Amino acid sequence: MALRSNARRAWQRMLSGRRLDLLDPSPLDIEIEDIAHGLARVARWNGQTKGHSAFSVAQHCLLVERLVRDLKPKCTPALRLTALLHDAAEYVIGDLISPFKTAIGLDYKEFENRLCCAIHIRFGLPPGAAPADAALIKRADRISAYFEATQLAGFSPEEAGEFFGAPKGLASPRLVPMNADEAEAAYLDRFRRLSAAL
Repeated sequence: MALRSNARRAWQRMLSGRRLDLLDPSPLDIEIEDIAHGLARVARWNGQTKGHSAFSVAQHCLLVERLVRDLKPKCTPALRLTALLHDAAEYVIGDLISPFKTAIGLDYKEFENRLCCAIHIRFGLPPGAAPADAALIKRADRISAYFEATQLAGFSPEEAGEFFGAPKGLASPRLVPMNADEAEAAYLDRFRRLSAAL
């Protein structure tokens, strides 16, 4: 008879076969294929978006990376890769909407930051972005949220502007949700191109 352990399981098995310890994530257990697969299947806005497919976190990350490039045309491939990976932890923890993150408190943010650091180290990036780079990525993230809110999530421009700020000087992208396989492939392609340029 097999003995049952009283220890609580704190890891998740990935499709790659890796077991990621959620409390103490190791860069050695992180694979880009797992990240792309997971992010392509996590819906932004809790799935409350227009279209036949959900607008995924993978697509959101692609948009944020593009906006960082538009805001700072001479930025390095490392900064663009950091932007692409800015929500990579959500392949494990999902995309919690900001009001819920606030309600959960700081322990959640600490958990998310630990996973982000492991992801950055795995792909040759500093554990944390420089303050100016982090601010640029956050700006692009808020611009992305504005476009997503107004085109896909039913917000009026005034309401989205109140929450995210109305973007100035940027052409509005046309957002069309991809199916999960398309989003996964696009994310992996962008990752590989940026990684090759490092």
